[in-house]
Amino acid sequence: MLVFERKNELVAFVRNAKDQGKTIGFVPTMGALHAGHLSLVKISVEQCDMTIASIFVNPIQFNNPKDLEKYPRTFDADSKMLEEAGCDIIFHPSIEEMYPTEAVEKFDFGQLETVMEGAFRPGHFNGVAVVVKRLFEIVNPDKAYFGKKDFQQLAIVKALVKQIQFPVEIIGMETVREPDGLAMSSRNIRLSPDERIKAVEISKVLKFILENKSQYSPLLLEAQAIDRLSKNFKVEYIQIVDGDSLQPISSWNQTDYPVVCAAAFLGEVRLIDNLELE
Repeated sequence: MLVFERKNELVAFVRNAKDQGKTIGFVPTMGALHAGHLSLVKISVEQCDMTIASIFVNPIQFNNPKDLEKYPRTFDADSKMLEEAGCDIIFHPSIEEMYPTEAVEKFDFGQLETVMEGAFRPGHFNGVAVVVKRLFEIVNPDKAYFGKKDFQQLAIVKALVKQIQFPVEIIGMETVREPDGLAMSSRNIRLSPDERIKAVEISKVLKFILENKSQYSPLLLEAQAIDRLSKNFKVEYIQIVDGDSLQPISSWNQTDYPVVCAAAFLGEVRLIDNLELE
């Protein structure tokens, strides 16, 4: 496995591989890897001739400086896991390499970015779009793999690719969960043992909504879920939305693809999750 820190060196390497007819799979990450990330890498290895994973904690997508400061950085452990998963290349650039000057790009994703994460984390998705566009231009992948746990981010990335007309196939993969149902996340390692036990309640309230979908309206189920989760969490949102537009629904007949999304703080750790309600 090779590690590149300079974008021009990786660009040249990828160009040579593509000249040889090789297909490139790409898994962008911010490190602190877990089984969810590795599942994306393994699918890429199966589907593509060469798999590249990036490890870059993107500062411009954090609207909370404390969150950026505390984000886990575990490159040695990450690189070992990636090699064992069959990854061919790690791209591990510095902030200066990705942003030699201040990023000034601005994107407009309309209603996709004004709800849920967009409402609570202003500027977040513009930061995501900037770094994903730059990474795509460097790696030039044929396929790029993203987890559905970041459901809104996946929708933003698909919209970005359409806007900039980049020739890459975006593949969304199912959320990987712990045995008790908690969605795997790099932030989970920041939970105390007591918080880790309580954290599973997020996935339980989402499952509660799925199981009671036939009996209650979306708005009533949201209220019940928020009430249940508020016992241990500071809830930012629990919203049932159309899975394509991400706009909230008040009646089940407003969509054929309902998805419930949630974000809440457990202590100082912000957790997100979602569940397709089909």
